[in-house]
Amino acid sequence: MSGNTITAITQTATSAVGTSVPATPAADPAGTGTRRPTLALSRAARELDLKRGEFDLAVHLGCVRTIPDEGGGGRRVSRTEIDRVRSEDGYPKALRDRVKAVGTTEGAALMEVTTARFTRLARLGLVVPVKFYLNRYRAVVWLYRAEELRQFAADKDNARLLSGRTPEGLRDQLDEGLDLRPRNWRGRHMGFLLRQSEDSWERAAIVASLLDPVDVAEIVRDPHERAYVNRLRPERASHGTPDSPAAQTASRIMTAGDPDEISWLRADLGQLLAEARDLRPAPRPAPRASQPTAAQATPSPSMAPQPMPSRPGPIAPPDRPKPEEPEEHERPRKLLRWLRRKTP
Repeated sequence: MSGNTITAITQTATSAVGTSVPATPAADPAGTGTRRPTLALSRAARELDLKRGEFDLAVHLGCVRTIPDEGGGGRRVSRTEIDRVRSEDGYPKALRDRVKAVGTTEGAALMEVTTARFTRLARLGLVVPVKFYLNRYRAVVWLYRAEELRQFAADKDNARLLSGRTPEGLRDQLDEGLDLRPRNWRGRHMGFLLRQSEDSWERAAIVASLLDPVDVAEIVRDPHERAYVNRLRPERASHGTPDSPAAQTASRIMTAGDPDEISWLRADLGQLLAEARDLRPAPRPAPRASQPTAAQATPSPSMAPQPMPSRPGPIAPPDRPKPEEPEEHERPRKLLRWLRRKTP
């Protein structure tokens, strides 16, 4: 699972339901130049008499083909596809049997083993979960395709695993705490999503959705590319309010944790990123307007700012009259008076 990991996963997800036909736009059998209307996923589920969880699984398994919404509103189902599914042999029972998912108790009953043995088989990765949810006690409940469990039990090569003592090598792995259910679910879920996508940037975002943001930042170093990848990430199913214990548990399941799994996903992300760059660059914000040159910055005389009229200053007080100076004929008199004064 290195360079060919994504191809292998896609083929594995497809082989469970046979050859998948690529999604095509709604056909125009009459040749009128108009397309038949498409349906929202919720409406398509009602049209096919499926619960929403069954319908989502049918889409993932390739039983129902979807097409992208031209208006950018997600994926839709054409009326032609609804008619095709309804025309299949055994509809609707055959379709419901293909998308039926069961828990541990019902799965053990289908395989005619105890629930403890069924859990061991699941932890060893011999049966792979197709979905999960958290119950009201925040415990993880794994669901498995009933059709796959029946096929596993009918295979004669698996008879030794369904009865008697678990082989020693497998028993040692269980004693060490091996539990491949989260990892196998991640690989299968990624295969489902990759099979529905043909856009390289979107496929890179699918792989990135299973990695920790720190790992994604180390591979996608360009901030504009990273923002684009984050925008294309597939929407995760909500499990409680954000940062709640249930949401944190679900986030751990949806994020790769094993070192070798992280290494493989990082390598796959780097390969998909290189392919996406060769096809088209990630969108970037429009450049800002260039600064005006010195000639452009100099305003013309008509545009030059006019000087502001000066404010009138404070009114000066009126001049005070200067003291009158003594006349010239008074000065000799004072001199004579001083000379005539008696000598002490």
